[in-house]
Amino acid sequence: MYTPAATITVDNAHLVLKEGMQAIAAGQHHIDLIATQAVDSTAVAVLLEWQRHAKQQGVTLQFDNLSANLQSLVALYGATGLLQTGH
Repeated sequence: MYTPAATITVDNAHLVLKEGMQAIAAGQHHIDLIATQAVDSTAVAVLLEWQRHAKQQGVTLQFDNLSANLQSLVALYGATGLLQTGH
């Protein structure tokens, strides 16, 4: 299971996006965000792009352990129904 950095913000989004896409291409179907605590709106864009990439690969992607901050941003941008989330 891929676990991204503790921070997903505009400062590192490109790198985190790339790492996640590589993980998906390598067969990862779960992304565990337990360590990710510092986020901005860029994090939502990263999750949506990972989701799009996974769908192109025919994979259902599961996001686990979203922080309260990230859950709030996902809801704020109306993306709750677009992401498969777990516990």
